[in-house]
Amino acid sequence: MHGRRGFLAGAGALGAVPLAGRAQGRRPDSGALRTLRYPFEIAETTFDPAAIQDGYSRQITGHIFEAPLEYDYYARPARLVPCTLAALPEAAADFRSFTLRLRPGILFADDPAFGGQPRELVAADYVYAWKRLYDPRWKSPMLFQLEPSRLLGLDELRQQALKSRTPFDYDRPVDGLRALDRYTLQIRLAEPAPRFVFLLADASIFGAVAREVVERYGDRIGEHPVGTGPFRLLSWQRSSRIVLERNPQYRERRWDYAIAPELLAAQPLLARDAQRLRGRRLPLVDRVEVSIVEEGQPRWLSFSQGEQDLMRVPNEMATLIAPGRRLAPFLAQRGVRLNRTPMADVVLNYFNMEHPLVGGYTPEKVALRRAVSLAFDRAEFSRAIFNDSAVRAQSPFAPGTFGYDPALRSALGDSDLARARALLDTFGYLDRNGDGWRETPQGEPLVLEMSASPSQLDRKQNEQMRRFLTAVGVRIEFRIAQWPELLKQSLAGKLMMWGFSWQLGEPDSDLLFGMAYGPNREQSNDARFALPEYDRLYEAQRRLPDGPQRLALLQQMTRLLAAYMPYLLYLHRVRLDVSQPWVAGYARNPFTEVCWHLIDVDPAARTAAA
Repeated sequence: MHGRRGFLAGAGALGAVPLAGRAQGRRPDSGALRTLRYPFEIAETTFDPAAIQDGYSRQITGHIFEAPLEYDYYARPARLVPCTLAALPEAAADFRSFTLRLRPGILFADDPAFGGQPRELVAADYVYAWKRLYDPRWKSPMLFQLEPSRLLGLDELRQQALKSRTPFDYDRPVDGLRALDRYTLQIRLAEPAPRFVFLLADASIFGAVAREVVERYGDRIGEHPVGTGPFRLLSWQRSSRIVLERNPQYRERRWDYAIAPELLAAQPLLARDAQRLRGRRLPLVDRVEVSIVEEGQPRWLSFSQGEQDLMRVPNEMATLIAPGRRLAPFLAQRGVRLNRTPMADVVLNYFNMEHPLVGGYTPEKVALRRAVSLAFDRAEFSRAIFNDSAVRAQSPFAPGTFGYDPALRSALGDSDLARARALLDTFGYLDRNGDGWRETPQGEPLVLEMSASPSQLDRKQNEQMRRFLTAVGVRIEFRIAQWPELLKQSLAGKLMMWGFSWQLGEPDSDLLFGMAYGPNREQSNDARFALPEYDRLYEAQRRLPDGPQRLALLQQMTRLLAAYMPYLLYLHRVRLDVSQPWVAGYARNPFTEVCWHLIDVDPAARTAAA
């Protein structure tokens, strides 16, 4: 079950993408460099921040582009610090205005678009980059993150381009997004947004983009990411291999981090790493080689043979690598490290609320969806798929975010076969012909259709779902397709049911509650849920600072989701990662994947272990 915000797959024919115009020079042998090797389980899609949604592509762009803010990576709880800014943003008392002051002297990576001259990051670059999210040409799937707060004048600019069918007017000033001078940026919103600053830490989407680069490469901009970050794209074989190299223009930054006590308690060797790394210039490695290895067993074999330096533990290999959620002795003897991180995410399935079989708001349709939810044995699913490295989801509140209560129990987290059968019986989903399968109240065949990828893990999950529903007399079939096609079909509202995960990029669950916000249809609202009462509550809570009043509204929304069940919320994952003994500085942060520049690889130790 792959991630939607955290991690979709990529499309494209296999073949190298030439990086037009870049000075190639001699490429040293990767063994002579400090090289971090890492496998993706799903392929990338594009490297254009305005056009991506999947977490794998965003993991790449997050290391190429830079947002104004970033997370203090080793701090717990989450803490924002300046990245390209000289200081934290200045927020107005009503949270409708934010002033950002950039640090002078930050340079973009070299690119032919700059005519051979160094190109400094300026406030206008952020204005341009964020306007691109509103440009209909790029069809940004992440625009929903900005729309509720409404940057003044941007939606009107977008509507003008849509209605007139003319190019988006980037040169027209708007009150919501202005460069006051070369290094000062002002953001003005139509609605109060107390948590708006969290968006300013997402480099993968809100990173600075130079207008010259977009205008040079046009529709191929996704193949030519040029940012101010620690790495730049060296080569790309679609759905196969991505290589990043150190950005020679990257400003001087040093490894100087304080590691949170709770992180040291879980990973005491980080203290030794910190002593070794402190004061060294970032990025610590010269290049990053990402390979696409979709199946878990080949990924594990590649790691066990020393061909990968870091790896997210495949669910199907967890009992071998971490039995009882502890590192296997044979790996501990080799010096391999295990990292366990409770994630701010949710694993889910959705029902298409516009589908004639499972959608709708009438009692019998609600009963069907609730029965499917009750039939789903979350405890068994956690054991079979996640090796018990997961927490049952009771609401859209994710661990580590405002409002999360580990003691909460709700109808969203219930599993009960007897109640599922009773609901189906009560609302007329009966076996009328004696074949063992239920029909609809109208007497038609009741056959659900779940979409899934052809991966081994999805096949295992499909069998779990089939077994749970067979127990209550409901047939289910599976529509198998590659991930990019499923995403395309989902956004178009053409799937009945589909499952994936959402990974949060901030210590707040607004994104997960936004999955059911009506205007997010065709963006994050895959279920196409549309309930005016829910929308009203969602809009109201966004304007409030964290506190009892906001929490009460979010709890009301949780009850509405339990009542109508557009989503089946299953689990919050506990992520298991393993790293080789020659890797230093690795720890997973629940809210960001941008860490490769902080990790070191000792090539001599790696060679000695080979």
